[in-house]
Amino acid sequence: MIEIFFPDIVVNRFQDIDLELLEKHNIKGLIIDIDNTLVAWDIKEADEASIRWIEYLKKHGIRICLVSNNSESRVVKFNENLMLHAIHRANKPRRKPFLKALKLLNLRPQEVAVVGDQIFTDVLGGNRLNMFTILVSPIKEKEYIFIRLKRILEKKVLKEYYKRHQDK
Repeated sequence: MIEIFFPDIVVNRFQDIDLELLEKHNIKGLIIDIDNTLVAWDIKEADEASIRWIEYLKKHGIRICLVSNNSESRVVKFNENLMLHAIHRANKPRRKPFLKALKLLNLRPQEVAVVGDQIFTDVLGGNRLNMFTILVSPIKEKEYIFIRLKRILEKKVLKEYYKRHQDK
């Protein structure tokens, strides 16, 4: 049962996700979280690193949709220079935003990876629809109290994940 919270892979930063990895898993599209995944939660606009990475992926045919639990104004401001499909106030891990993203990307669940920094929103949401899930280490440690509390539970899940995946 705990496996529903396990990502398919864990990476330190989003830049560690390359075309070779995506091709290996037949991934044609990404659903990407913003806060603490692409930029620190208090950065308002896409930074140079995230812009370069996204442009690189788009150039190679990877379709992308931003899916964030944050407000419309936050998501719209962040997406100004990226001009991607974007969903705000997603209420992840609910299925609806992920299904909407699949429709926008015109892809099937097995062709899409979810990239995010939270197990109980990004990973769980993607796993519920049998998508490939990629957990990214959070960029910034200073977070809202509610998220810090969730991180305590995430550490327990990750401990079990690493225990089970150490031989793989």
